[in-house]
Amino acid sequence: MKLLDIEVVLNRDKGIHHESQVMAELDDKTTSYAILSHRWGAEVSYEEMIGFSKMEEKERKEVKRRHGYQKIVKSCERAEKDGYKWLWIDTCCIDKRSSSELSEAINSMYRWYQNAQVCYAYFNDVDGSTFPTNRDNNKFDKSNGWPEWFVRGWTLQELIAPKQVEFFNKDWARIGDKQRAAWELEKITGIPCDVLTIGLAAKRLSVAQIMSWAANRKTTRVEDRAYSLMGLLGVNMPMLYGEGKKAFQRLQLEIIRVSSDHSIFAWKPRMPRTGSVLAEDPSDFRGCGRIRRLEPVEFVNILRRKYIEGEGLDDIDSRARRQHQLAALRGALDSHQFHTLTVSNAGIQVFLPVVPSYDSPSQTLRAILACTHNGDLVTIALVSSGGSFSRTSMIDSPLPATYPDFKTLHLIHHQDSNETRREIVLDDELVSYHGFTRCDTYPSEFTGNTVTPLSLVVADDLIVIVYANHNARRRFAIGLGYSLGREWVHVVDDGDFLIRKEGNCWKFGREVYDEMSKRAHLPRSIWAARVVWGRQPAGDFEVIVDVVQCPGCCDVSHGWAVASTGLAMPKLMATVSGSYLLNLDGLQTKLSKCFGQRFALGDYGYYSRGNLVCTGNIFEDMPATGIDFDDSHRRVTYSVSGSKLGWRLGWVKTQDILAVEHKTKRTTYLALHQPAAISLPDNEHISLLLKALSARLAGRHLVTTVIQCLDFYAVDKDGKLWNSGDYSAPNSGNYSTGTGVLTPLCTISYPHVWSIDPLCKQTKKRFKSIR
Repeated sequence: MKLLDIEVVLNRDKGIHHESQVMAELDDKTTSYAILSHRWGAEVSYEEMIGFSKMEEKERKEVKRRHGYQKIVKSCERAEKDGYKWLWIDTCCIDKRSSSELSEAINSMYRWYQNAQVCYAYFNDVDGSTFPTNRDNNKFDKSNGWPEWFVRGWTLQELIAPKQVEFFNKDWARIGDKQRAAWELEKITGIPCDVLTIGLAAKRLSVAQIMSWAANRKTTRVEDRAYSLMGLLGVNMPMLYGEGKKAFQRLQLEIIRVSSDHSIFAWKPRMPRTGSVLAEDPSDFRGCGRIRRLEPVEFVNILRRKYIEGEGLDDIDSRARRQHQLAALRGALDSHQFHTLTVSNAGIQVFLPVVPSYDSPSQTLRAILACTHNGDLVTIALVSSGGSFSRTSMIDSPLPATYPDFKTLHLIHHQDSNETRREIVLDDELVSYHGFTRCDTYPSEFTGNTVTPLSLVVADDLIVIVYANHNARRRFAIGLGYSLGREWVHVVDDGDFLIRKEGNCWKFGREVYDEMSKRAHLPRSIWAARVVWGRQPAGDFEVIVDVVQCPGCCDVSHGWAVASTGLAMPKLMATVSGSYLLNLDGLQTKLSKCFGQRFALGDYGYYSRGNLVCTGNIFEDMPATGIDFDDSHRRVTYSVSGSKLGWRLGWVKTQDILAVEHKTKRTTYLALHQPAAISLPDNEHISLLLKALSARLAGRHLVTTVIQCLDFYAVDKDGKLWNSGDYSAPNSGNYSTGTGVLTPLCTISYPHVWSIDPLCKQTKKRFKSIR
């Protein structure tokens, strides 16, 4: 390590310059030296310290004015007074221009502090003459009520590693030492007193305990939250500044490679999530200070008492069975598998006792870890994800009284770099129809209608949106999430809503975030909240929030399945899957036949078994709703092209005819002469019209796209006419919007605003009793 020559530093400060080098490369194991621990500010770099004597006078004066230079001088004065010749300071004793030197220093730093004869801890924000023993949130408002030195990441190892630590205030007056202040330090840092006075060897510490000491600490660089813990956890790894939070993932994997301590999996995040079995950062270990790792013998005894001889097991198994289970349990814990954790691209391979989760799907289980928290065994919830298991925090239920079964598990520990984050397009225009407005979101704000909180597989992201009708004093919240490749939604009402001030909506959103439910009815009102979730062609999502007339019960769980046509539809539509394929504006679209029927854009009616019985048209009904808009907002035109297979037909290229592929009859095509496509546009006018008609047209289907042409007929792959009455234009013609125009194909959809919610069991029972 490179150490400052105290005599040279102090002589240079006095203006005495000689040929002696200000630093020397020495062995930390055989050299007696002091070391400084401090909070960084305006510091002096390595190159400035080396070239100090050769600086111009003006530049030298500027360096000497820095607070960092004064720290160097005062540290040297103190070390000289204590009889030391050498001093190490991280700001000026590492050439940070060399990545190899920086990496070596960071990997060696714990040892350097451990081998120092004394560590001077400098508190630049303490002006009192005594060590601070009481929290002062006014004076230290940015550091949890204590001097800032106690919340920095690197100072954690600088407190624990040295045998002797002396504390100094901003004026370099000594205010205490680690040995005498151990009890106060335990209260401030959470580090046990005997660890502070004796060292890490004083106790059989768990990884989770050590991580918990860093949970509330901060570093300037994200990566340093991991790098500053390497020495405390006994691992080494290369520095990769720029990798962000991946550094903490690498740290955990390095720990797993050299340790079989299960407590590394015992973290608990502040926000629920599903995915990697590894923590995102040290803050996930907050509250883990009392987690104790167990020896195999201890683990056997606790498992035996809880699961083999526990209450309720005598009724389901014999004594011989218990003895067999106990022998199997001991054998498993003595095996090489249990003591070995293996890291690979497939995941972290572990051998753990597991029990099924109570009242949960069969693919969800609880793994029991060889550690305790306040005397109770620690378990983690795992959910099957292909051939591996993901960690989940969504399950909070008692464990069943059943024998644990040892299993080899592969736990997910990484996120595929090719995974993309999903985007939500939020459409909540319809809530205004009944006087509701979006009033707040939690945990983060967003503007406009686009949210990007959703990751594809390994994270559990949740956002809560709150809506309120202030006049009616009604409020509800929508929780949107995405977990393990599946989207989900919850609707929560606020039955006790009384608006007093603006902040109430945010507080309600936070409460919903913490505890979601599935109710959708708004109590003491005629409304119910409905959420429709659809997947867009690009893989992102569209969510529509609506307020509807209550179906007459408050126990309905609203659900929706959406089949997208690929076209931009007004709001979300459940589309009837047709048997003909066409490309509209380049998007492959499935269409249904309407040979011989008189269909126009906007027709609606009852749909059953492939047939639509038309009962009206939304544009003909428009005057009765009070809504009015011109023809330019009623339709949009799409370019029409043949399907992929259809364009391979040679005869199509030479005629003004388009071939439509039949999805089930591959040798048959529908030939269209000069086809065109019109569809309902995705605009506010159409959306409001559908909403206005929703009460009267509930349960009906709608014609959202029609294909028009001058003529159509069935042909084979060679273009020869295929005789079939079903595929020829009738003499009377189809419904036409112009002379000689036919409509052989259309898209039939079910608007979500026209959907009918099922009655709950209580309401059905009530209706039955009335009859």
